[in-house]
Amino acid sequence: MRSASRKPARRWLFSNSKASSAPRLLHRTTRRVQLTQDGQAYYERCKDLLADVDELQSMFQQPGGEALRGRVRIDMSTGIARRVVLPQLPELLQRHPRLEIEISSTDRRVDLVREGFDCVVRVGTVSEPSLVARPLRQLRMVNCASPGYLARAGQPQSVQDLAHHHLIHYVTTLGAKSGGFEYLHEGETVRQPMAGPITVNGAEAYQAACLAGLGIVQAPLIGVHAHLERGTLVQVLPDHPAPPMALTLLYAHRRHLPRRVRVVMDWMAQVIEAHVARIDAFA
Repeated sequence: MRSASRKPARRWLFSNSKASSAPRLLHRTTRRVQLTQDGQAYYERCKDLLADVDELQSMFQQPGGEALRGRVRIDMSTGIARRVVLPQLPELLQRHPRLEIEISSTDRRVDLVREGFDCVVRVGTVSEPSLVARPLRQLRMVNCASPGYLARAGQPQSVQDLAHHHLIHYVTTLGAKSGGFEYLHEGETVRQPMAGPITVNGAEAYQAACLAGLGIVQAPLIGVHAHLERGTLVQVLPDHPAPPMALTLLYAHRRHLPRRVRVVMDWMAQVIEAHVARIDAFA
């Protein structure tokens, strides 16, 4: 029944592409036919639609409707992918072996709809009102530097001492201006400009620059707690942390969200929240 139901869908997709969209979807030469960039996106979306049909049928054909199949595309930071999600992924795939998970691990802000993602794990401010935002956790921030840097520059004892220190600047887009050293004072965020020899736009590079002794960073605890435990990084001005950063799960407004996407999002939210809670409890 399933294969029979998929054949009309395949025929419709193929005939529709030939009739109206072939010039944009296919690149033809005398020797071969290739998908264009739009054609590849069209093909991937068609696969998702067919997976939705399979999923709907399986809900009524199998006891409990537990079978999940098809692709789920997720974007998240490299650190969250490497430290939190990927180590736990085998457990999810063991329960749902017919799922296909695609993870994009970048520090840039992707366009969820245009780039075809089902959901995005976002660290920091959410500025997309057209998306559904599911808050996960508030990430505790810490200031830290390497022992080598502090041996050269000294351990700052007050915010005023930062005038004699270097800050490693983090920006989402190179060329943008860093906000400087941020800390909470009586519930308000204070920004203090600081000099620094290097600016980066990636979380892994940010941490690597700190480990290399290039200056002070302000980072989420979940990203540096292992280095603090080993002593490869040392906390600085613990009484002046930066404001917490929001960790949010974003997805598009859809009237009928595929069950596989909802299950993966629920699993991912549980894994991330548990990981952050464990680190906060032992910090």
